[in-house]
Amino acid sequence: MKKLLQEFKEFALKGNMIDLAVGMVIGSAFTAIVTSIVNDIIMPAISLLTLGFVDFSRIGFYINQVYINVGGLLTAIVNFVVVAIVLFLVVKGINSMRKAQEKLTAKPEEEKEPEAPTTKVCPYCKSEIAIDAVKCPHCTSDLQE
Repeated sequence: MKKLLQEFKEFALKGNMIDLAVGMVIGSAFTAIVTSIVNDIIMPAISLLTLGFVDFSRIGFYINQVYINVGGLLTAIVNFVVVAIVLFLVVKGINSMRKAQEKLTAKPEEEKEPEAPTTKVCPYCKSEIAIDAVKCPHCTSDLQE
């Protein structure tokens, strides 16, 4: 039993598990923000523009004294589309900020270290060969160091 508890402790306290937990909490908070934007700002504006203060969730009709609430489905579909658009715009904004940050922290071209050459030219046959070659594979000449 003690070994099982030790294994569980190692599993629960791994970095990946903690990262996942933090991500879930932040995701929940972000979901609340996006839901509020959709429900409190965007959906009332859409209702105002399309039906004049009518709540989509109350749209429905009766068939043989049974109320069919198509507004609930319509609201869910519109919410999904609006949430997808809002998330797209947020991610696009974050990516733009990340690219701008990378540009600010990137070294200018003249400050970058030049790459070490990996090839050289054989002085006898003028073929391109590996930099550490001591004999030319093309003309078989011995190369001086």
